[in-house]
Amino acid sequence: MYIPAHFAAEPDAVRNLLAHPGAANLVTMTDAGLLATLLPVAVNPGVGEHGSLQAHMARSNPQWSTAPTGEALAIIQGPDDYVSPSWYASKAEHGRVVPTWNYSTAHVYGELVVHDDAGWLARHVRHLTGLHEGGRQDPWAVDDAPEKFIAGQLRAIVGVELVITRIEAKEKLSQNRSAADAAGVAAGLRSIGRETGAAAVERVRPNAPGNRS
Repeated sequence: MYIPAHFAAEPDAVRNLLAHPGAANLVTMTDAGLLATLLPVAVNPGVGEHGSLQAHMARSNPQWSTAPTGEALAIIQGPDDYVSPSWYASKAEHGRVVPTWNYSTAHVYGELVVHDDAGWLARHVRHLTGLHEGGRQDPWAVDDAPEKFIAGQLRAIVGVELVITRIEAKEKLSQNRSAADAAGVAAGLRSIGRETGAAAVERVRPNAPGNRS
């Protein structure tokens, strides 16, 4: 990934991206060409030196049974937003501004391990369900469904685990703009309901309102 120094993600930002990944695109290079699948993932920090990303896919998906050539790649996407040049204070000063796109992303590389056993899959889907149902007023649990039904569902999927070897992460959040321009971006995003993107712009600027000690 191309990462200019001012867009390099801080360690805390990388940990946050991995701790709350949602879904990631799993990409593998194979003798049949590139294969990719969008999968909900969960992080297991206890696997390997750098942790792992655990997921599952349909048994009929050929990606799990097609051996990758070299490392596999999972692309995790954080908040991303269109940035209008009309939000920049510098637009009124000189007009030399253009649109851009703000985003956070991590490219996670590693060895792909396949888990084709019901025990691993049962633990995985319970954990994944807990991550997304936790905190809900009426959370659903795997045990809410009939046991035979769940057993059938587990037979229809295969577990995949990316044992992490390295991570490249980037946060392009208006760090290359002046403080006034960045403040305008945060205000503009907030005005259209993009609170997560606005907060991200403010987070990467130590002197932004609310970040001063």
